[in-house]
Amino acid sequence: MKNKSEKLEEINEIEISSSKPISQLKKGDKVKVDSLALEIDSQYILLDHGSTKEMAIELFDQKTDKDYQIRYFSDNIENSIEFYELSEIIYNKKPIKKIEW
Repeated sequence: MKNKSEKLEEINEIEISSSKPISQLKKGDKVKVDSLALEIDSQYILLDHGSTKEMAIELFDQKTDKDYQIRYFSDNIENSIEFYELSEIIYNKKPIKKIEW
């Protein structure tokens, strides 16, 4: 059983700063994740769950040519947003503190 401090550490609140709704982000838009300056390649529905959609935004870093992904549920963006980095053929979840667009 986990103690109270371990449970609190699992809660990863991400600061979101947006200039428009996330659903309106499109190819070419810029996104900053912590210190990374990324560009959007595409946004699409990853899974349609009926009452909500699991969305994916494909991003890349022009300087390093690395690929990233933001995933979120359309009905609960603030609590579901996650950030992933492509490693070989797998997207690995990365902890982040701030995301802005």
